[in-house]
Amino acid sequence: MRLILWVALVIVTITASPMSSVLAHEDRHHPVVAGTVTKVDASAGKITIAHDAIPNLEMEGMTMVFKAANPALLDAVKPGDAIKFTADRVNGQLTVMELETAR
Repeated sequence: MRLILWVALVIVTITASPMSSVLAHEDRHHPVVAGTVTKVDASAGKITIAHDAIPNLEMEGMTMVFKAANPALLDAVKPGDAIKFTADRVNGQLTVMELETAR
């Protein structure tokens, strides 16, 4: 009985630790990337960004168009804004997952 309780305690401790959440999402790691907005097309839900390298997409710095995961993200930016963002490939499309103006 003590062994069962000890094993249960270990399992609860491991699954509740912050490290387990990091490991669970390790394959979904999205590094924060710096960039500058060059165009916003809110009606299409797209944004053009001149960006630094995006390691998780194995992409060097360049200027390119991204889809916005949430079109509301585009309301907060305009061409010329310095930003920090995360990106991923969603259903084959390069997508901005999160976005904020750089401070």
